[in-house]
Amino acid sequence: MAKEPQSTPTIPLKLSEYTRILKLTRKPTREEFLMIAKVAGAGILIIGFVGFIIYFFLTEVPKLI
Repeated sequence: MAKEPQSTPTIPLKLSEYTRILKLTRKPTREEFLMIAKVAGAGILIIGFVGFIIYFFLTEVPKLI
């Protein structure tokens, strides 16, 4: 016997769930915000550096060989 596909929740139900979660949130303190900004900045720099290394190996190294 085949299972019936589950219906997706209606939009008002989803909105009430989102509103409930937003009511639980709070504004971060200055220290929390600075820590999040530092971690995000470090992540962006690391990803950029890895991308540069990949670019360098794929474009410049074959010219040297």
